[in-house]
Amino acid sequence: MQIIRSLNALRAAVRGWRASGERVALVPTMGALHAGHMALVDAARRRADRVVVSIFVNPTQFGPNEDLAAYPRREASDAALLEAGKVDLLWAPDVAEMYPEGFASTVSVRGISEGLCGAARPGHFDGVATVVAKLLNQVTPDVALFGEKDWQQLAVVRRMVADLDIGVEIAGVPTVREDDGLARSSRNAYLDPEQRLIARALPRALGEAAAAIGRGEAVAAALESAERRLIEAGFVGVDYILLCDAETLVPMRAWAERPARLLVAARLGTTRLIDNLAVPAK
Repeated sequence: MQIIRSLNALRAAVRGWRASGERVALVPTMGALHAGHMALVDAARRRADRVVVSIFVNPTQFGPNEDLAAYPRREASDAALLEAGKVDLLWAPDVAEMYPEGFASTVSVRGISEGLCGAARPGHFDGVATVVAKLLNQVTPDVALFGEKDWQQLAVVRRMVADLDIGVEIAGVPTVREDDGLARSSRNAYLDPEQRLIARALPRALGEAAAAIGRGEAVAAALESAERRLIEAGFVGVDYILLCDAETLVPMRAWAERPARLLVAARLGTTRLIDNLAVPAK
């Protein structure tokens, strides 16, 4: 596996693959890799001849009081995982390479980025959209893979790619979960043992709400019950729990004849956990 930190070297490597007629996949990450990331790598290997994984802890998607400095960075162990996963190239630029002096452009995806996590984290999705646009332009992949756990991020990226006519397929990969149902996330490492036990309530409450909606229970009642269960379990707050149109993320007051997504963000101590489940159309 090549480890490349220079944009010129990255483009030269991709040009070589293109000259041989090979298909290229990109898996964008911020490192601290776990089984969820490796599921993306596995999916990428099935879709392309060459797999590029990027590791870049993107400062523009962190707010002033968020965990940029504390975000786990372990490139050596991440690289070993990727090599074992038969990744062809690790793209690991530093901040100066990604945002050189004088950098002044921002990509903003209005509407779909403004509710849910966008409401709690102003500017977050501008940072996501900007860095993903850069990564897609740098690697020029045929397909880029994103985890469905970050459903709003996936929806924002899909909208951006469609709006800007970026010629890449955006593929979502189902959430990888622990044995007790908790979605795999780099931020799970912030939970102490007691909080980790409490966290099991998140996927359970979400699943119960989805089942209740599927049985015909009123959406508002199902969501209120789920929020109550989380607080009773020990979560310190629920930023949101909503049923939304799966594509537009517009909140839905009733289960409809369109695919929907049940989305939640809740806090344990200083850690914010997110999750979502599909609710099929009636």
